[in-house]
Amino acid sequence: MENNYQERKGVVVITGASAGVGRSCVRAFAKKGYDVALIARGKDGLEGAKKEVESYGQRAVYYQVDVADAEAVEEAAAKIEEELGVIDVWVNNAMNSVFSPVKEMKAEEYKRVTEVTYLGQVNGALAALKRMLPRDKGSIVFVGSALAYRGIPLQSAYCASKHAVQGFYDSLRTELIHDKSKVKISIVELPALNTTQFGFVKSRLPRKPQPMGTIYQPEVAARAIVHAAEHNTREMMVGFSTLKAIIGNKIAPWYGDKVLANSAIDGQQTEELEDPDRRHNLWEPIPGDHGAHGSFGEQAKPKSQLLWLTRKRDYILGAAVVGGLLVGLKALKS
Repeated sequence: MENNYQERKGVVVITGASAGVGRSCVRAFAKKGYDVALIARGKDGLEGAKKEVESYGQRAVYYQVDVADAEAVEEAAAKIEEELGVIDVWVNNAMNSVFSPVKEMKAEEYKRVTEVTYLGQVNGALAALKRMLPRDKGSIVFVGSALAYRGIPLQSAYCASKHAVQGFYDSLRTELIHDKSKVKISIVELPALNTTQFGFVKSRLPRKPQPMGTIYQPEVAARAIVHAAEHNTREMMVGFSTLKAIIGNKIAPWYGDKVLANSAIDGQQTEELEDPDRRHNLWEPIPGDHGAHGSFGEQAKPKSQLLWLTRKRDYILGAAVVGGLLVGLKALKS
């Protein structure tokens, strides 16, 4: 494929870009004509992602950075603008987790998950805002979760971090509105996904972890994130399972408590025994280029009807308005 930089749409920074949702975002943004700056810890995955961006005719640079390190994130942002130009979009995607009952968790594990999954998004936002606010333009996408609204057993550190992301996002958005800033921010609430995380994260479960509920391919999440970056969308909920969890928790959280207590322990584990000595990525990346997909492809949906409706909302509303006007004119004539 020939390089065609005159048609480039801009520069996007993606954290957690080496695997999973981040890797799918890399491909989705590159296909749309963006140059991509890749931030993650694993060199093998970063190099693989860089080659994929270049195969679409776009420029790519990568930085081995732990998003928990605010200074390193800021240094990477400065280098990105030196090498690729002005940052137009920043996607805060990096995450980490531990599958474990609370009673077996350690304080340092909570600290680590919080620093990556919550403060990593804060660090990315601060680096992006430092550059976008003086220009009064740019787009920041926060990657949330249905679990930002409804905590579930065995993922307390992750759920708490996503709750924190939601609170930070709400605060920042109101400040930007008050300041009449043209910098756009969006949050995308994700469902269960077929990503690499279930074989990566630390686990104390007796059986191998699995996503619970309706599972979607990571490309579904990537499409939502690209849409959010390019539109002034406050919040996008991906998948009816996400909508159900969020709305259901608002209406009857007590019912959610009972359902999850009875089903979510076994529901988050396969029938296959876990290897207690397997490698995990809580402290260090796992070597290798692992791509975007996990091992649940046969169960994963490639599309989301809710996402389609959200992306086509303006067209649907426009058609409804036009249809209503035509009906009204016909009634007036009769």
